[in-house]
Amino acid sequence: MSLPPRAQAEQLLAQYIKNDALAHHCKMVARAMEAYAKELGEDAELWYQAGLLHDLDWEMYPDEHPNKAISEILKDYPQTLKNAIAAHAPDRTGKQPETVIEKYLFACDELSGIMHAVSLMRPNGFSDMEVKSVKKKLKDKSFAANVSRDDISQGFELIGKTPEDHIGFLISVFK
Repeated sequence: MSLPPRAQAEQLLAQYIKNDALAHHCKMVARAMEAYAKELGEDAELWYQAGLLHDLDWEMYPDEHPNKAISEILKDYPQTLKNAIAAHAPDRTGKQPETVIEKYLFACDELSGIMHAVSLMRPNGFSDMEVKSVKKKLKDKSFAANVSRDDISQGFELIGKTPEDHIGFLISVFK
């Protein structure tokens, strides 16, 4: 099954996600995934769309996320993309991240969320952000308390990157 055009993924995002913060998060994860795909010689468009669509059903079907998107909304999408989306929420799907795309989507999701929160606290956003700023906020459990520090730590392990390398790469992507 071939990947539908990016415009279709963007239309789905606009149709299913009305919350600006959630849409922004999805776009950040898409940019992170696309950048890593290029770095690793993977399919940048597939990775971008996996990032863009990973939380597609979160707003409309929070109790069924991400299963509703995988089984109903994204049925015309390649299994590789659906597996990556399933693996970003293993507690809900039973699918653990195993492939490269699955591991990177898991590793970019929560970390992108906390990095966005850090950027909002800074006068210059990402432009002069340093890795140590993000690491400091990761240690503060009350900051962006809904972001799973365990998932972030697991993400570092899954992709075999240090916090410095992964955070540093994402800062360069989000600048």
